[in-house]
Amino acid sequence: MIQVENLKKTFRVHKKEPGLKGSIKSLFSRKWIEKKAVKGVSLNVSSGEILGLIGANGAGKTTLVKMLSGIISPTSGEASVLGHVPWKRKDEMRRQIALVMGQKAQLWWDLPAADCFLLLKEIYEIPDDLYHQNIQKLSEGLGVTDLLTTQIRRLSLGERMKMELMAALLHSPKVLFLDEPTIGLDLNAQKAIRKFLLNYIRENEVAIILTSHYMEDIEQLCKRIVILSDGEIIYDGEISSVIEKYATYKILTITPEDDDAKERQEKLFHQKGYEFEFCDGRWKIKVPRNEASAIAAEIFKEFRVTDVNLEEQEISDIISFILREKGVRL
Repeated sequence: MIQVENLKKTFRVHKKEPGLKGSIKSLFSRKWIEKKAVKGVSLNVSSGEILGLIGANGAGKTTLVKMLSGIISPTSGEASVLGHVPWKRKDEMRRQIALVMGQKAQLWWDLPAADCFLLLKEIYEIPDDLYHQNIQKLSEGLGVTDLLTTQIRRLSLGERMKMELMAALLHSPKVLFLDEPTIGLDLNAQKAIRKFLLNYIRENEVAIILTSHYMEDIEQLCKRIVILSDGEIIYDGEISSVIEKYATYKILTITPEDDDAKERQEKLFHQKGYEFEFCDGRWKIKVPRNEASAIAAEIFKEFRVTDVNLEEQEISDIISFILREKGVRL
């Protein structure tokens, strides 16, 4: 559905001269440098798959999404979206894709969402029955049915983003690009959008490319991730494989039966060289991944506990470790 082969993008940017003298000089004689934003990216995305695109700021995520959605053209390389070259901007392709950017709005500020959707209906030539069916299904799924007649500017940020999603899905696209869709949203809004997307892709065979700095988005929505660094892919594979390959520890959470043994427990953890903290009546201990079960059994033997939980290392920590290993400054 989406095929990318050796895609590259180079921008010609103005080299800023330092100081007032440099600023005045640049008015008359500018120096230009080439910045390689994307350096030979190759990947495939299938129907019904959500691909997580991860990387530090400036890694090339948004540039790649803009090329695949046809907003900008590459310097070299090939790409196919639904069998079309995206930067040729054929109407046949544009009717089947959608782009949502968390930092840019496509709806009209002073109009209610219902009026914006009517205009989009005409632009995409959506049949009446399909339009009303999608309005009902999407608004109910996102919980915004009673807000359709409210001006966009009167909505909260979370509500506006839900309307942006509705606008993007109104014409039933086969490919959806999501660039930081939950940026700035509160936890409840983030959860609602993630739940909606999971249900939507379960019912519709849509290919999705998602960029996000919120690791919860990536963990809950994506089985496969691509990590970009300085315009290049440094990892392409399943999240489970990342954990198996790069995770160095697990988090063992223990609730002791009484506080009397706290000092003895702390002394044991110190002796073993574990990294630990005591918070809200529970110990959180970082233990070597391959020794986690044995360590938990040892603590059970030494102390009385009321609850124990063993969790994987957070994916955000693993991604940060991979990027640091590749020499990326975070």
